[in-house]
Amino acid sequence: MRRNTPIVLLSVGHACVDVYQGCVAALLPFFIAERAYSLAVASGIVLAASLLSSVAQPVFGVLTDRWAMPWLLPVSTLLGGVGIALSGLSGSYPLTLAFVALSGIGVAAYHPESARVARIAARGSHRGMGWFSMGGTVGFALAPLMVAAVMSGGGLSRTPLLVLPALAGAAMCLPVVRALEQRRTDDGSGTTPPPGSDDVASFVKLSLAVVFRSIAFIGLSTFISLYVRQRLGGGTAVGTAALTVLYLGSTVGSVLGGSLASRWDRVTVARWSYLVTAVAVAGVVWVPGPAVFLFVALTSAGLYVPFSLQVTLGQDYLPSRVGTASGITLGLTVSIGGLASPAVGALADATSLRTALAPLVVMPLLSWLFFRTLPEPGVPRASLADDAAARSGSGAVKPG
Repeated sequence: MRRNTPIVLLSVGHACVDVYQGCVAALLPFFIAERAYSLAVASGIVLAASLLSSVAQPVFGVLTDRWAMPWLLPVSTLLGGVGIALSGLSGSYPLTLAFVALSGIGVAAYHPESARVARIAARGSHRGMGWFSMGGTVGFALAPLMVAAVMSGGGLSRTPLLVLPALAGAAMCLPVVRALEQRRTDDGSGTTPPPGSDDVASFVKLSLAVVFRSIAFIGLSTFISLYVRQRLGGGTAVGTAALTVLYLGSTVGSVLGGSLASRWDRVTVARWSYLVTAVAVAGVVWVPGPAVFLFVALTSAGLYVPFSLQVTLGQDYLPSRVGTASGITLGLTVSIGGLASPAVGALADATSLRTALAPLVVMPLLSWLFFRTLPEPGVPRASLADDAAARSGSGAVKPG
């Protein structure tokens, strides 16, 4: 396999998984229109996708710290797609929540192992991890367009067609899994102890920063479509355009973050990004007219510049528990923002969407405050090679 092929395949596979996270928000207007859900009830669907995912991701992270589980990549991809495909087939609200939660578990199972494998494939490069993260944001960006195309003319009854990206993503994962199995056979069964020492205090601060970032992004992705439609007086196309801009901006931010980190350290890049983002969110909430699209783009780019950087920072703060760190920074603290969506929806029902979205301006500032005291960890290149060798071993339980 060529040098860059694994990271390219992982990036495409990441897109095919994270498209299902984007599908949840993109499907909300259809659930509201066809089933007359209130905003609070509809946001419960986002909660269902987030809740089990939030709990499951650290669990899968712990498991992948102990055993090599590359088979999780194709299996979890399929699970994420099947859950969304079934979500529109029943008018039962509990069944809808169950199917969306099933998709969330699939997404949860994918991220810890894929983040570890991606960093090995990227050979410690921030640019490589940026491209891997960009794959996920591309999936987010394509979700509203895909949902709009599939739902047109058929509504929720056509959700089974949404399983197609999962089938493609699972196929993309298989060559990477085979390459890992081949490496494991070639290198034998030896394992190495985890390199470095853990900085738990810094990891906790980082996790809290990512939680507040998550609340801002998921709060906006859940309601931005309805909000822009209200402000500009447009139809479904206007709302879909706003959600697409939000997701496309995130792809730019992911790649930009890796490039900036090659010139400045990760903590500095993330710190400045959160300050810019706070201003951009304020523009989304209060600046009138079509300029809202510009501020939506700036907000999403600003929130995603630190995204891949936070994943590698978490891995470097917890070098002995890379899977756990990935499950938390890439999974738990990202999906946990969905837990705040029902509160935002309830406030919007009681007041207005603008009033409900206004507190999101504070979230990037809180992330900035936590980053002010974070150190930039050193990353010995040898540790990445050791980790690659360990992960290529027999899959036995790792010491420690």
